[in-house]
Parts: sequence; C-alpha cells; structure tokens
Amino acid sequence: MFACMVSFVPHALVDPLVLLLLALAVDAVFGDMPLLFRWVPHPVAVAGSTIEFLERRLNRDTRDEATRRLRGAVVAAAVALGAAAAGIVILEMTRQLAWGWAIETFLAAVLVAQRSLHDHVKAVAAALDAGGLTAGRDVVRHIVGRDPESLDEHGVARAAIESLAENFADGVVAPVFWYVIAGLPGMLAYKAVNTLDSMIGHRSPRYLAFGMVAARLDTAMNFLPARIAGLIFAIAAVIAPTANPGAALRTMWRDAGKHRSLNAGWPEGAMAGALGVALAGPRRYGAEQVSDPWIGDGRARATSHDIRRALYVFIVACLVHAALVGLLAIR
Repeated sequence: MFACMVSFVPHALVDPLVLLLLALAVDAVFGDMPLLFRWVPHPVAVAGSTIEFLERRLNRDTRDEATRRLRGAVVAAAVALGAAAAGIVILEMTRQLAWGWAIETFLAAVLVAQRSLHDHVKAVAAALDAGGLTAGRDVVRHIVGRDPESLDEHGVARAAIESLAENFADGVVAPVFWYVIAGLPGMLAYKAVNTLDSMIGHRSPRYLAFGMVAARLDTAMNFLPARIAGLIFAIAAVIAPTANPGAALRTMWRDAGKHRSLNAGWPEGAMAGALGVALAGPRRYGAEQVSDPWIGDGRARATSHDIRRALYVFIVACLVHAALVGLLAIR
C-alpha cells in the first residue's frame, strides 16, 4: 500500500534525501545490475565514450604542451558541465511525473558503488583462499592499477584493502556528498569528473598536459569526501570487532600526508590504523617502481583474513554513512 501511495506523489514533493536513502538501499541490494546494462548504456559508460572521442580528436601529439593543456581544460569543463546539464534536464522532465521520483532514485543508485566494491574486493579474498597467489593476482588486477605480477600474497591483500578504502571515498562518499550539495546534477558532474580523471588524469607523456585540469578538478571535488570517509571508517571501527578506532584516527592524522595522493591517504590511513596493518609502501605500476613510505605502523604481511576484516569495517561504514544521510533527511 505504501508503494502505491508513493507512486502517485509528484516528484517535486519528495525529499531528495529520502530518494538518496532509497538509492543507497537499491545499490546495496542489486549492485551494478549487469543484465540491465547489457541493453541500456550506463551513465558512466556514456561519459567514458564521450571523453574517449574528444581525447582522440583533440589530444594530438603534434601540438605543443600549452595547447594540449588548454584543450584538456575545455574537455574537462564541457564534460562536467554537460553532465550537470543532463541532470537538470532529467529533473525537469520528471518533476511532475508520478513515477519521476523512481527515475531519480534509480539513477542515483547506479552512480554509487557500495555493493560492487564489496563484491570485487571479496572476490580477491576468495581467490587467495581457493587458488593462492596466481588466482589472487588474476582477480586483483581488475581493481588496482599496479602490476599484479610484482605482488606476493601479502601485496595482493594490501592492494585489495587499499582499493576498498580509497574507493569508499570516491565511489561511495563523494557521489553522495555531491548529491547532498547539488542534487542529481551535482552527482552526475562528480561522476563525470571522476571518469575524466580515471581516463586522462595520468602523469604519462600522453596525458600529463591534456589531463592536468581533469586530475586537479577530481582532487578538488574529492578533498572533503576523502576526509569524511576517513572519519566514517574511524566511527565504524568503534562497532566492528577487532578494529581499533583510536589507531584509525591517529594513523589517519599522522600518515595521510605521506601518500602521493592529496586525498587517498585519509581513508587508507584510517583503514590501516583500524586493522593494525601497513598499506601503500613500495610498489610497481607497469615499468615504474614507486618507493612510497608505509601508511600505518602495523604489519605489512596482510592476508585474506585482513581483507575480510576490512570488508566488515566497510559494511559498517556504509551503514554509518547511510545513517548520516538519514539524519540530514530528518533535520
């Protein structure tokens, strides 16, 4: 009966934060919905195709660095503003529809990554347990950028935990943050910028100039969400068994600045402290050897058991995160 009553409520009369809570619930239950997106293009895939087309046309290696930087800035602005404009159009089209609220809820649900992140990281632990190092490397390569062939079993486990922590910030907290700030247009703009960064925000010769603005815009949009994510992990560590909330806060505050990323060190530091492990450290990306300092002063010999402990903290963090949205909704 409740669903029937809600279905006839105009979109404009439904609190957007209530829709956001529904979206988090839908994502937690259904995840990526791959069967649906075999037939319908995913919003991130649409953004990715657009970026790929523009990059291919505008990022010519025959042009000088300043020209490529300017063209990259234009692409970043056009893609971000285009995504925000698409959100505004969608809201205007659905505002007076009885089921318009459901459309917004669905779109918000596919733009957060709670369930998919959990499932991908859980698969790494299962692979390590079932097939050892070779299986773990085969699975972890789908969620990290480093060379999996350079990792031992402890390196695979650390990579999975780091990916879980960092992607909680930019795949869960950040899109929700920008929805709270600017509604569906803000959420779409953020996902477009995050996609820009993942595709062209690299320090390789091809993308260093062209992707500079995209990378910096992504860093700016993730600045507050990354720190919020770290605090949420520390709160979750109060509830999660075998996690240490005090160490989560201390490690985050002390070691976040050691990370090469301005933002990633905050959630990774909180997770490292909560679990009593050391993350980051020396690692390899293709032919490049990175000699970063360790984050956390625990043991570097992480295992599949530590991945599952991290997943427990992650699940509690998602619940805490949803509770915070709920508090905003009843303000």
